[in-house]
Amino acid sequence: MTGVPGGERPDAEGHDHAARGEFRAQVHARRADLERQLEASRAQFDQAQERINARTGRNLLLAILIAVAFGGLFLLSLLVVKELFMAFAAVLAAFASYELAVALRHGGYVVPRIPTVAAAVIAVPVAYYGGAPAQLLVVLGAALVVVVWRLVEQSSAKVRASSTGLSRDLAASVFVQGYVTFLATFTVVLTAAEGGQWWTLGFIITAVAADTGAYASGLAFGKHPMAPVISPKKTWEGFAGGALASLIAGVLVSTLMLGNTWWFGLAFGAAIFLTATLGDLAESLIKRDLGIKDMSSWLPGHGGFLDRLDSILPSAAVAFVAFRLFG
Repeated sequence: MTGVPGGERPDAEGHDHAARGEFRAQVHARRADLERQLEASRAQFDQAQERINARTGRNLLLAILIAVAFGGLFLLSLLVVKELFMAFAAVLAAFASYELAVALRHGGYVVPRIPTVAAAVIAVPVAYYGGAPAQLLVVLGAALVVVVWRLVEQSSAKVRASSTGLSRDLAASVFVQGYVTFLATFTVVLTAAEGGQWWTLGFIITAVAADTGAYASGLAFGKHPMAPVISPKKTWEGFAGGALASLIAGVLVSTLMLGNTWWFGLAFGAAIFLTATLGDLAESLIKRDLGIKDMSSWLPGHGGFLDRLDSILPSAAVAFVAFRLFG
């Protein structure tokens, strides 16, 4: 009786071995199939990403990730500790002023970079703690320092220019302080005021809505160029989409965040939309005249810091005036 089971054991072991081999083969086959599916999905994603990049002219996914990161830092600095926003604004002003100074040098304008950046950084805390009067004084002082610096540089043979060239350099140096430093400090003065952080958040939400609405609408429906000489990609369809988005955002910000009326929200949204659009076109005109595509390549998918702040800077002045009148 013991011989029969003993004789059957090799067959059972062989059967088990064959079953395990079949199972491993199935696992390998499924893994290979899964890898093929992943490769196919990756290829489809890469193709879709290439089509999106070709359509938008930038790495949209990376641009979104950078925008989310900056948005998080912005909210943290603005709503948690307002002094952090002052530091955040100083960093942005420094990068933006440096980018513009370097870009102007590509166009043949000699703008001193060290005093330009230093003035932008110093102006932020002065405006934050000193308010509007200090804001104006510090910007005028910054422009004077940059002008004197350039005049001193004129004694060096390396950067010496003709009288006409020197006048252009001085005008460009003052322009950087007016365009970047002065407009940026409006945001700082607004945020420093009691309850002003909500107005800063509100106008930036509205400006971003205008930019996003114009971009999405122009990408989906854009056919009629709005300013082909200045910015070939801007269309009237995008303009309409940006206007609609900013009006909706303005009403929501006014009624839900600022405790104001819906009609004020419409006026606020319209004003921010116009200044954001003009700011965008103005920077595009500057880049066209200088022969560059972006102010820098520090923010992949966005260009430079000033490329992201072009609609924010002039809108800050409008938001400050609105706060003084209706806040």
